[in-house]
Amino acid sequence: MTTSQLDASQFTRDRHFETDIVIIGSGAGGGIAAEQLTQAGYKVLLLEEGAYYTRDNFVMEERWAYPNLYQEGAARKTRDKSIGILQGRTVGGSTTVNWTTSIRTPQPTLEYWQREFGLDFSNENDLTPFFEKAEQRLNIHQWPVPPNANNAKLQQGCEKLGWQYTVIKRNVNGCANLGYCGMGCPINAKQSMLVSTIPAALAQGATLISRLSVRKLHWQNDRITGVDAVPVDSHFQPRQDIHVSIVAKHYIVAAGAIGSPALLLRSKVPDPSGRLGKHTYLHPTVISGALFTDDINGHSGAPQSIYSDQFVWPDTDKIPGYKLEVPPLHPVLMATKLIGTGAEHAALMQNFNQLQVVIALQRDGFHPQSQGGTVQLDQQQQPVLDYPISDYVWQGMREALLSMAELQFAAGAKQVLPIHHDAKLYNSWPEAKAAIAALPMENLRQTVVSAHVMGGCNMSAEPTKGVVNQDGRHHQLKNLSIFDGSILPTSLGANPQLTIYALVWRNCQHLLASLLPMAKS
Repeated sequence: MTTSQLDASQFTRDRHFETDIVIIGSGAGGGIAAEQLTQAGYKVLLLEEGAYYTRDNFVMEERWAYPNLYQEGAARKTRDKSIGILQGRTVGGSTTVNWTTSIRTPQPTLEYWQREFGLDFSNENDLTPFFEKAEQRLNIHQWPVPPNANNAKLQQGCEKLGWQYTVIKRNVNGCANLGYCGMGCPINAKQSMLVSTIPAALAQGATLISRLSVRKLHWQNDRITGVDAVPVDSHFQPRQDIHVSIVAKHYIVAAGAIGSPALLLRSKVPDPSGRLGKHTYLHPTVISGALFTDDINGHSGAPQSIYSDQFVWPDTDKIPGYKLEVPPLHPVLMATKLIGTGAEHAALMQNFNQLQVVIALQRDGFHPQSQGGTVQLDQQQQPVLDYPISDYVWQGMREALLSMAELQFAAGAKQVLPIHHDAKLYNSWPEAKAAIAALPMENLRQTVVSAHVMGGCNMSAEPTKGVVNQDGRHHQLKNLSIFDGSILPTSLGANPQLTIYALVWRNCQHLLASLLPMAKS
């Protein structure tokens, strides 16, 4: 460890730090902010609860990656255990382990935000220049390599049915098409915060402290006055034997859409809108497997290179829209999601290389019956997300299972398996269609997952409708900004990393303009 990189788990005594700007969280928001603010000449302290790992640690093995790089060992779930959540916990946050899909904020989402929350991202507030800056900085380009078979079947099904599909843009440079993005890139091709903005910030004088859990923000009147933090143990649980205090001139919370609301709830900050921790969105996702006669080898090749928006913005509001993508297929990820037990489960695993999988991401937050979940604190003051699934969302999931099965049979599948505990392998589209229509859509019977967490500290023009303003500045506390996916007022209907990059880049420029009178250390 250099003096610019500190590991709090190695601290042997209480520590105190003073800085111009402290950033809590090193993911998409914290990473962009660290580079922008350090470039502007400010003394920046970047804090991360996870560990600092590099390409040398990324051995392309699930058994190492999940416990070391993900929240709760990749086993994070909602309060009733009905939704599994994959979320990063390491330097670089989820950008270190995501599947590289980079999509600009859909225009219908921005229009909804303007109608419902008074947020105007048009004219001089247009995000386009910031999308372009992020795309250039992180080498985001349309993937030029033919899709692997897992993605190709999605494309072929869309072509057969006349459905829309798009070749994905990815934030990679020198990608070897390995397919193990979710375990950390072993060749630094993925342009995550770990290999791009954070090293740049450190080179210009920022300090990174890893394995440090921020427990509380102190505040008085309309200002944050300090931060209390503790190291974490080998299992990333907060310790109590050593305490770290930090004082800054400006405080940026970028701990993610579960971690940021939790920190503000622990700190009991002002919340006149009553929305802190509420309206937290997941793109709740259902899964459909299919067996093909030819090898799919879904573990190999870019995890996501094709998606379909055929159903994201339906003409009716009777169901949520949903986006069709595919996930990478690795043994542990697959085994923990496949249905069945004993010989039935083993038989599916024996067909590992012939399995193709499609996922459907529900667009939550755009309907009165799709208001997301609520971040709460357990007895240890750790976050838990309560996310009830409404009949409206269940119906969207049923429609998504139907669409995925139809697509997979159109692409040539010999059998389709909706990932639902009452489902089985179906041999034809008519058989699957009838069976899916009768499946009971219930917690723990229907498998639901998520890799996207948004909301909980939403933006709004008026303090009565949100936690922060359009620039990510807290409505009540003048020296507090929130720069991560928690500020999104709804889900996006698209993978969120590029939206966060652009929003935070824009908000950093606005913050810098307001900080000009502040003396730099």
